[in-house]
Amino acid sequence: MRNFSKVLVTGGCGFIGSNFIRYILDATDWHIINLDALTYAGNPENLSDIADNPRYQFIKGRIEDPEVVYPLMKNVDLVVNFAAESHVDRSIHSAIPFIRTNVEGTQVLLDGARLGKKVKLFVHVSTDEVYGSLKKDDPPFNEENPLKPNSPYSASKASSDMLVRACFKTHDFPCIITRCSNNYGPYQFPEKLIPLMILNALEEKPLPIYGDGLNIRDWIYVLDHCAGILAVIEKGKIGSIYNLGGECEKTNLEVVKTILNILGKDESLIQFVKDRPGHDRRYAMDISLAKKELGWAPKMSFKKGIEYTIDWYIKNKSWWQRIRSGEYLKFYEKHYNMLGLKKED
Repeated sequence: MRNFSKVLVTGGCGFIGSNFIRYILDATDWHIINLDALTYAGNPENLSDIADNPRYQFIKGRIEDPEVVYPLMKNVDLVVNFAAESHVDRSIHSAIPFIRTNVEGTQVLLDGARLGKKVKLFVHVSTDEVYGSLKKDDPPFNEENPLKPNSPYSASKASSDMLVRACFKTHDFPCIITRCSNNYGPYQFPEKLIPLMILNALEEKPLPIYGDGLNIRDWIYVLDHCAGILAVIEKGKIGSIYNLGGECEKTNLEVVKTILNILGKDESLIQFVKDRPGHDRRYAMDISLAKKELGWAPKMSFKKGIEYTIDWYIKNKSWWQRIRSGEYLKFYEKHYNMLGLKKED
């Protein structure tokens, strides 16, 4: 089993990254450097509880900037790359930031890691969306499926995956790629489906659902994903790809109705809106390779995970109210027409 001493985590102030940092500080004795640009979804409050931990250091900077990245690589032996522009709707509006961060930024990280000499492993955190869309009766995605991204976001992530693969093949550099299904849990930025529905329901606002609401996603609780990444770091085969999913397929409508039921809210809050362009119909993940080679499997049931998540947002009202009054609100208002909602709603 591999071990490390100092880890560079990129995008560590985001949803999954912040949960991962907290998880790693508890599970290991590693020192962590968190590099984050603090764009709209990167929130230092996500890690305020561990800001004074002597094994944690925060550095503000962009992964596309070699002057920031290269010096950091001289002192770390593991890189875990979470940094990404990650919202499909935003990529439809403008793909350029996704190319800069997800593609160019990944290449800068890879170059810096190779030049730094000390890096023993580069773990690139990707998404099931690079595989494209499944029909209702198709088998789940496995690691051998071809990449068929359908949005600018997923295309940029597929591109970054290919750069990581090329670094391994061309330079024999120790890389592993993980591809995960839809995450949910504490600290998720409120433009994503589950937190958006929770917060709108709490405030008695319309719950916008694209199309007929029957698009299917595989859901995984964020700490199960963090455990999977740690298993990859410790046991994963160099040059491999691992799917990390929750084995929990649900339609968007099922998810929303579950949230309303737990909160005791009426389903009349649901509002079907014009479908997203290029909206993938179904994602599902075959995680048998991760089970076999890593001994990992998700543990959290969807019901308990959603209950924990709702409880967290209820108890952390000040956290999400600050976000919704700032950058998120500007974005949401700008896209009312795309969502098919009247502004006064």
